[in-house]
Amino acid sequence: MKVYKRILLIVLGILLVFECYLIFSFVQGYESTKHNLPKQKVAFNGEEAPDENDLNILIIGTDSRGEDRGRSDSLMIAHYDQKSQQPKLISIMRDSYVDIPGYGKDKINAAYSYGGIELVRKTLKENFDIPIEYYVTINFDHFKEAIDSLFPKGVEIDAEKDLDLDQVFIKAGKQKMDGNTLLQYSRFREDEEGDFGRIRRQQQVLSGISQQVTNVTSLSRLPKTTGKLLGYVDTNLSESTILSVGKDFALGNTKKIETLAIPIDKSWEFNNNTSSGSVLELDTAANTKAIQKFLTE
Repeated sequence: MKVYKRILLIVLGILLVFECYLIFSFVQGYESTKHNLPKQKVAFNGEEAPDENDLNILIIGTDSRGEDRGRSDSLMIAHYDQKSQQPKLISIMRDSYVDIPGYGKDKINAAYSYGGIELVRKTLKENFDIPIEYYVTINFDHFKEAIDSLFPKGVEIDAEKDLDLDQVFIKAGKQKMDGNTLLQYSRFREDEEGDFGRIRRQQQVLSGISQQVTNVTSLSRLPKTTGKLLGYVDTNLSESTILSVGKDFALGNTKKIETLAIPIDKSWEFNNNTSSGSVLELDTAANTKAIQKFLTE
């Protein structure tokens, strides 16, 4: 019996040391990047998904500076089924013409400048009936820094075409992209495809990041990586949730990301005669149906 007690004490001691190591690593990672983002109190009345295994996360990318919130440049909803380990990603074009609660019809990217992340959540709920519990916002400077910090050798992307934006020249084909190159690749829309091509490349970039995170994040390094990431973004996700989901990605247990772009084909038309300028007039019912099908299948 004494031998068993001794073994139990040794095991408990090892677990305690390992837990202390995880906490220390997380704090070390966070302390190294927290100065990059002044944390702000954000009013966000998140709504749980019907299935307790599902996480719906609103992702906003902005080029705002300081107190100037500006419009959202990128708008996505990340969905993760913790049971099946299936990640999904919905991208919504910023010129989509929707009802913004309290402001009437406007481009969906205006909701962020009118009322921040909470008004974006309300707008998505009213127009597409999407319950969103969590959010992540990141500005483009912090995106570049995060990529360079987490992927010091770059992220491999198979560029679909030659691109030139802000003195960044990208040749078609496979290559390693640093944070700035990756950002310019995902933001480019100065061609005949406009926003349609841009959100396709954004989805390609996020898929590439999720697939390659296993190359830079072992389970032992996950807490420090998570801490670093939290220093670059503003989010209401708990550290435990991020670590739990991050573990699935770090170990390569997740399925390939499925993607959806809104508006779907044949559900929109251009409208140049609005107070908001040129917009995408949506068949809201058709797009809502497509989203619900995508999230539940």
